[in-house]
Amino acid sequence: MPRGISLRLEGDANDYLGKGLSGGTLVVRPARSARFVAEENIIAGNVILYGATAGDVFIRGLVGERFCVRNSGATAVVEGAGDHFCEYMTGGVAVALGPVGWNAGAGMTGGVAYLTEWRQLNTDSVVAREVPAEDEAELHKLVEEHESRTGSVRAAAMLADWVSALRKFRQLVPVATVQAQTMPEPTTEIREEAPKTA
Repeated sequence: MPRGISLRLEGDANDYLGKGLSGGTLVVRPARSARFVAEENIIAGNVILYGATAGDVFIRGLVGERFCVRNSGATAVVEGAGDHFCEYMTGGVAVALGPVGWNAGAGMTGGVAYLTEWRQLNTDSVVAREVPAEDEAELHKLVEEHESRTGSVRAAAMLADWVSALRKFRQLVPVATVQAQTMPEPTTEIREEAPKTA
């Protein structure tokens, strides 16, 4: 789907929603007549945003396994997800406002994710840290847009007490990213040579 196009689905979606997304915006929310609590029910399937390179996705509800697998540039917000969240992700941003399952971040080498709770992280690949001050505005903007586009009750509650909500979030980044950020600057040693004598 090219940049500049928005698709809005009121209902539920199958597996591979947004596969290869290269632009545009996808919004999924329950039908207005739905009687279930969106934040507690699965609304979209597995392998969402497989291989996406750009674009935005906002999903009000839970999704299945392998959310954002091999994502390299898309931005996505969801209420919660199953196992293998952000598996092999190389770029982009993923936000989960609720719980995610086992093996989150496996093989993740780029991009960033924001989580509030998880069953288990793949600590060989990723590190969970407090949200850096310079990234707080980005996270707030995404939660705000998610609430605006989907009517998310959970997002609205977070925005109503953002200071408390922010403390619950953790930023998920690749181990290599942290290592690069903490590596000391290389020093250049200057050697003075003794003057040559005749």
